[in-house]
Amino acid sequence: MTTRLTALLLSLVLAACTHAPASNHTSSAEAARWAAARQLVLVTTANWDATSGELRRFERTTSGWKQVGDAAPISVGRAGSAWGIGLHDERSDGPVKREGDGRAPAGVFGIGTAFGYAGSVATGLPYKGMGYNDWCIDVPESPMYNQIVDRSVAKAPGLDKSSEPMRLDLHANGDQRYSRGFVIQHNAEARPQAGSCIFAHLWGKPGQVTAGCTAMAPESMDALLQWLDERHKPVFVLLPRAQYTALQQQWNLPETTP
Repeated sequence: MTTRLTALLLSLVLAACTHAPASNHTSSAEAARWAAARQLVLVTTANWDATSGELRRFERTTSGWKQVGDAAPISVGRAGSAWGIGLHDERSDGPVKREGDGRAPAGVFGIGTAFGYAGSVATGLPYKGMGYNDWCIDVPESPMYNQIVDRSVAKAPGLDKSSEPMRLDLHANGDQRYSRGFVIQHNAEARPQAGSCIFAHLWGKPGQVTAGCTAMAPESMDALLQWLDERHKPVFVLLPRAQYTALQQQWNLPETTP
């Protein structure tokens, strides 16, 4: 190979690298934020406006993500889903989550505390049994926005305006939907109007939509809680199918089976 030809090939390689899409580098940086996760909860829906979908569990092995158990049916917000604020960069190539819009946040999120009506449940997550005075504050102007607080102890403006009691059974005629669940860490910095109080919890009946949470059957929640372990740094991923396909490789997400 001549010196001139070698120089030409080298220049073409360098040019290709220089003009590679910046989004690849951005997405690689995003995926690094949850690279330590060894458990992943995946929810996929048909599109942004779909109110139902499937939940799958995955464990990270030396050869990649491996599905645990079968897919389970879930429901999401009454208006579908929208980009939320999580571990990924903020996006606007689709609807964006806002307070009261009835959409479940899409993206990659940390998993927080498990909660319920009982004093304890079988789970590897930190757990808090809820009482009559525990509320999640969905009032954007409150300094405790997007936090679960004991209103008999916490003092701040707007707490009494919240519409999210954590003991639905005591405030809403025996409602069992919050009897077992966990926090999805959307909008962890509590940006006003960006959406609050996002949970995975039970549904009241199969397919019942939510105000922005992910709901499922009791047996699905029990299996999920027993499997989740905070030591494995679990993450929660919710994406419409087209967005999942587009981001799967860049975000190092699992292959899914029908």
